[in-house]
Amino acid sequence: MLQFIGRRVGIMLLTAFCLTFVVFFLTNLYPNLEKVAKTQGNFRMSEEQVDSWLSNRGYKRNVFVKYGEWLGVVPGYVIEGSDGKTRARCARKGTAVEDAPNYCGILQGDWGYSTVSKDNVAGIVLKRLGLTGFLMMWALIVTIPIALLIGIFAGMREGSKTDRTLSTFSIATSATPEYVSGVVLIAIFASSAVGLKWFKGSAAQAMTAPGFENFTLPVLTIALFNIGYIARMTRASMAEVMTAQYIRTARLKGVSFAGIVIKHALRNALIAPFTIIALQIPYLLTGVVITETLFNYKGIGWQLVQAAGNNDIEMLLGVSVVSVVIVLISQLISDIGYVFLNPRIRLS
Repeated sequence: MLQFIGRRVGIMLLTAFCLTFVVFFLTNLYPNLEKVAKTQGNFRMSEEQVDSWLSNRGYKRNVFVKYGEWLGVVPGYVIEGSDGKTRARCARKGTAVEDAPNYCGILQGDWGYSTVSKDNVAGIVLKRLGLTGFLMMWALIVTIPIALLIGIFAGMREGSKTDRTLSTFSIATSATPEYVSGVVLIAIFASSAVGLKWFKGSAAQAMTAPGFENFTLPVLTIALFNIGYIARMTRASMAEVMTAQYIRTARLKGVSFAGIVIKHALRNALIAPFTIIALQIPYLLTGVVITETLFNYKGIGWQLVQAAGNNDIEMLLGVSVVSVVIVLISQLISDIGYVFLNPRIRLS
């Protein structure tokens, strides 16, 4: 098991390295850097002025060197610009250039500063991540029990009216993206024009004081799509298990239907849904981006949209690192959990 985990961690690190480099390369393309220069300087800058601004701040150097500096494995630049000022990558507010450390990257815990707000990226990202984590936690609390119950009841009696009804509901919810279900929920339950006005609170208030009125609709928007998807996978797994030979043997021995489901079918039927649930966490991030933007809930998804809109390179990189880590850790947990749940798997 330790060897298995070690291999998985090694693959995770290599994957994280590749993905972060791709994001770093794309965010450091010249059109993006030109936007940064004009945003921070003057929108009427000429091409020569843009080149000078970027050169003075180390943006026009080799992308591999810049990536190494961002990681913290290459010493940060010290540049004497054409404007006569000396700048160091690792010089922060209140720190002189000569007192700046040589290394200042992700590995040193220095995520840089936002080019828009001028605040520390790590502090902003961790704050937003906490808000998103709270939202995702409640979405999973709502999603998992409902989805498993729907899938189990539908798969227990394949082809029955109950199965057809629950399967129709599952297909309908999983076929409806978050930006559609969110708008529909707002129009029905929160709109002052034609809605029922059940939820009057705004999701922005849920960041400091979450409650039923201001937190229900964002949670439901994320949960609905995932309920349908997990329920369909659970239903398929349960229906397959209920036709297995050992289930027929249990029936012939006179075991009650409830006993067959609880003692024999559930454990094997839940192996596949467990993997799906663990892998849903990365997919939740996509729904979170849409939902947080739709409800103005300022979590990590909202921050990603704002950073992309403002061409905030350091913030985009910080959010990307967090997203990559979440995806890879969830996949590792899924792999380990699957090994424990399925005794037929043997590790070499």
